[in-house]
Amino acid sequence: MPYKIVIPARYGSSRLPGKPLALIDGRPMVWHVWQRALETGITSADIWIATDDQRIYDTAMDFGANVVMTDVNHSCGTDRLAEVAKLQGWADNEIVVNVQGDEPLLPAHLIKLAADTLAADRESGIATLACPIMDFEQVMAPQCVKVVTNAAGQALYFSRAPIPWDRDTFAQLKATDADVALTGATSSWLRHIGLYAYKVSTLMSLSNLPVSPIEQLESLEQLRALWHGIKIAVARVEQAPPHGVDTPEDLVRIQRHFESEVATA
Repeated sequence: MPYKIVIPARYGSSRLPGKPLALIDGRPMVWHVWQRALETGITSADIWIATDDQRIYDTAMDFGANVVMTDVNHSCGTDRLAEVAKLQGWADNEIVVNVQGDEPLLPAHLIKLAADTLAADRESGIATLACPIMDFEQVMAPQCVKVVTNAAGQALYFSRAPIPWDRDTFAQLKATDADVALTGATSSWLRHIGLYAYKVSTLMSLSNLPVSPIEQLESLEQLRALWHGIKIAVARVEQAPPHGVDTPEDLVRIQRHFESEVATA
């Protein structure tokens, strides 16, 4: 099914200002993300970079991408996507995949999977991905967001807490067992992968819905959708994609990755 890709690329970042323009192998990061989008096989006309900064806008234009200037005051990527969909006049039933502008190593097949998952689920307005958690440390880590799904593969809840709570296993663990891998329960634990596909109608609804109490408590934007009754389809994959760029240290890691690939080519 045809779909759109929007790449939000903000200039402002508390930990790494100007991140979309950071050079990786001689090219700006946002160019690399655009390449991942092109690798899905959809036409370049269906891929848009959404920015709030003239420097990013000019850079994207220079390498031939579709780019749109969006409001600098958006509090989240969902609102930025909704603005793009409105500006472009996309139909309510169109599917839009949000590909973050700091994910230069995101595999193209995962982008396609998110879109295909949403297209296959008539009940859901959003689709996302998850992978099994295979160690206890990740289960307990608040930065590792967990998701529990129903029999239809739709999200029941997302949390930074260890859900579902394995009562019997956890009762046997001691404080010194933080490095112990869970055995019997590992297949039940799912780590959320923050890649989203939306129906345009859902994007428009979300941008007008108030922040929910559980969203505020967990600091997880996707809980707004669940709170207001929007279903989220979850596709399972074997492992999470490589981590994106949040900090200067992440940027160095990614730069070294590309350097090593060039050296072995």
